[in-house]
Amino acid sequence: MAPYNLLTATASLMARSFSAFYTNTPARCASIVCSANINPVKYLTWQASGPPKRPLNGYMRYVLQQKPVVISQNPEIKLVDAVRKIAQQWRMMSPEQKQPFQQASVQAMKQFKVDLQKYQAQLSPAQLQQQALEKRQRMAKRKAIRKKRELNVLGKPKRCRTPFNIYMSEHFQEARGTTTQAKLKSLLDDWRNLFSHQKQVYIQLAEDDKIRYKNEIKSWEDHMVDIGREDLVREQTQSKKKKTAAVRKATKKTAAKSVKKASPTQKKSKTSSKAKPSASAKTVQKGSAKKA
Repeated sequence: MAPYNLLTATASLMARSFSAFYTNTPARCASIVCSANINPVKYLTWQASGPPKRPLNGYMRYVLQQKPVVISQNPEIKLVDAVRKIAQQWRMMSPEQKQPFQQASVQAMKQFKVDLQKYQAQLSPAQLQQQALEKRQRMAKRKAIRKKRELNVLGKPKRCRTPFNIYMSEHFQEARGTTTQAKLKSLLDDWRNLFSHQKQVYIQLAEDDKIRYKNEIKSWEDHMVDIGREDLVREQTQSKKKKTAAVRKATKKTAAKSVKKASPTQKKSKTSSKAKPSASAKTVQKGSAKKA
C-alpha cells in the first residue's frame, strides 16, 4: 500500500502545480528514456484481502518511474518541485514517447476488469449491497468536499460561533492537557463550571456574531442570485422569497378585484350625472314654452 499512498500524495500535489508550468519554455528533454520495459512500475491490481485497485493512467506511471531519477539527480529538490519538473517533461514528450506508458495503462485496465469480475463473483448479495452502499457514501463525501471548496472560492461567509466556541478559541493555548482531545475536554469542564455572569460575556459576543453572519449571508446570497447561482442559496431563503412572491401576487389579485368591483358603480354614477342635466334641460324648455 505504500506506493499507492505515495501516488495519492503525488497526485494531489501535482494538481496544485499545473498552473506554474507555463511560465518558461525549456529545451526539449531528449535524455528521458520512454520505455515501459525499463524500470517498470510494479502495481498489483488484485489483492486477496480486498477488491482490485484501479490501475494508473499513463501519466502517473511516468511520474512514478521518473520520480526516483529526478530526486537522485537533485537530492535537495522538494517533492512539489520534482513533480513539476516531471510534469513539464511529460508535456514536452511526443505521442510516440508517451505511447508505451499509455499502452501499459490500457493493458492494466483490461486485467483490472477481469479481476473485478472475479472478485464480485465471489461476493454474496449482502456483500455486494454493502459494497454499493460504501461506494455511494464515498461519492457523497467527495461531492460534499467539492461543494465546500467551491463555496470557499465563492467567498461564502463563515457560520456564527457559539458561546463555547468563542471561549474555547480564547483559552485553548493555556488549556490543560497534552493532546487536542484532552484540551477540549478540560475546556468543556471549565465552561460548565463558569458562573452565569461569566458566560454572559461570551453569550453577548455570540449574539453579535449572529448579526454579523445574518448580514453577510444575505448580501452573499443576493450576489449569488445576481450571478445566476440560485442553487447555492439556502432553502429557507428560497422558501421566504416564494412566500413573499405569493403574498405580492395575492395582494395584486385582490387590488384588481376591488378595481373591477368599483368600476360598475362609477359607471352608474356617470350615467346618473348625465341623466340629471337632461331633466333640468327639460324643465328649462317647458318654462320657455309657457312664456312664449
